Amino acid sequence: MSEQHGGAGESSNKSVLKTLIVILALFGVSAALGYPQKGTELTNHPHGDSGVDPAKSAAEPAHGADAHVAEVHGTPKQHPPFVMVLPFCLLLGAIAVFPLMHATEHFWESNRNKFIVAGGLGLLTLIYYTFFYHHGLDRHFLGHAVVEPSGGVNFNLAWVVIQNSMLNDFVPFIVLLFSLYTICGGIRISGDLPAHPATNTMFLAAGSILASFIGTTGAAMLLIRPLLETNSERKKVAHTVVFFIFIVCNCGGCLLPIGDPPLFLGYLTGVDFLWTLRLWKEWALVNGALLLIFFLWDTLFAYPSETKRDIVRDVKQTRRLRFEGLFPNALLLVGVVLAAGLLSPSKAFPGTHWYPWLYLREAVQLALVAASLLIGSEKVRKENSFSYGAIVEVAALFVGIFICMQPALQILGVRGAELGVDTPAKYFWATGSLSSALDNAPTYLVFFEIAHIDPSKLAGDEMMSQLLAAISLGAVFMGANTYIGNGPNFMVKTIAEKSGIKMPSFFGYMVYSFGVLIPLFVVITFLFF
Repeated sequence: MSEQHGGAGESSNKSVLKTLIVILALFGVSAALGYPQKGTELTNHPHGDSGVDPAKSAAEPAHGADAHVAEVHGTPKQHPPFVMVLPFCLLLGAIAVFPLMHATEHFWESNRNKFIVAGGLGLLTLIYYTFFYHHGLDRHFLGHAVVEPSGGVNFNLAWVVIQNSMLNDFVPFIVLLFSLYTICGGIRISGDLPAHPATNTMFLAAGSILASFIGTTGAAMLLIRPLLETNSERKKVAHTVVFFIFIVCNCGGCLLPIGDPPLFLGYLTGVDFLWTLRLWKEWALVNGALLLIFFLWDTLFAYPSETKRDIVRDVKQTRRLRFEGLFPNALLLVGVVLAAGLLSPSKAFPGTHWYPWLYLREAVQLALVAASLLIGSEKVRKENSFSYGAIVEVAALFVGIFICMQPALQILGVRGAELGVDTPAKYFWATGSLSSALDNAPTYLVFFEIAHIDPSKLAGDEMMSQLLAAISLGAVFMGANTYIGNGPNFMVKTIAEKSGIKMPSFFGYMVYSFGVLIPLFVVITFLFF
């Protein structure tokens, strides 16, 4: 999917705006009928929708409509066979190999084909749960409960998988990414500074700070285009984008819950909003080291290898930085961040006893996107070569990833204690290793549960606080190990490739991450865990 220019981009924006208006109108109608309010009530009901009193659940079997929903006292003890991780592995293999093979390279350029592959493997997973899985499933949407098979064809279990993967995880995930991506697309930081190593390092340093305050996605979308414009005369640029993914898309986002999705999930689970500020030493060390490594790499190897002609062009063709579209988009970005932090249906709005309606957070974020498209400058988006290709690619792939990873997460939930993970260092590496292959947000939640983290005890329990720090840093930092570890990674890769930069393959990127990040994480382990 190529970048859109001129009328095509304007037409696409209008279509998206109309779609958003329809979605918001449907939400308004559903709110008038009381459905989002009921969703919040179920979310915060102590027994989900089972209606079973814990004191009676052990003695009284459920009846009628509740016959296949049991009160939760832990998690189910069964899990799918290990072979059911195969669809997820095949999807990862497709992402890694298809762009490299001549027979599939052109096929994989289409987001429609990506969705066919990802959706098809996700469908295989749903078919397994429908026809072949006959045990209880832990449901997280609209209250926490164990849903038992209905007998025969278990459509209810497939529905639980959809609830957990799509309604509980994917919708908030993709709406937040879409909101930050689209609104930032209306802000243009233009200019062509001399692409010296110091200039590139300054871009990365700014991103490492912004990532914690407007999210890794927001910071990445805001800075990647001016960074690419500044380096447009240079040929050795791929390493700069890789370090951008390391720092701006991942390691910079650990100071606040809005910085990275796993930390946001921790906040929604009850972790204090400012608790993550205690991670400032690890943040400073990792990002400072990465900035130093990049500066030395660019100074000693990449910049000197540029041709003299390109260096002269880079020095002569310079323009001062210019900021456009800050109004209204900067204010709208603040609104997205506030909505993410304040409108969780599982948390009372600060200073009140009111719990926001289910999906009100997402509706507000989409309304802010609509305002950006309606009020913001279309000219700025055209100059940004803005299109929806990158976010559509993320959505197409992560539909399959979120569904296909459910058996893997279920196996971890049941067998996680057998991994022998019992120290902060082990939690750091276990969470981080799986965050490299699985999405880091649900992986964070799995180890959060395995470690028995009680947010109310974090202030007085130093060991529990250390365990949560290890889980948080593993999820955030090691999401940088692969292109699929965190949502913005893929978006930045796609934008860079559409700008003519030949990015490393899936495995080529891992050569960078294993060579640069893993030794750094070993140092973090010895110093902090």
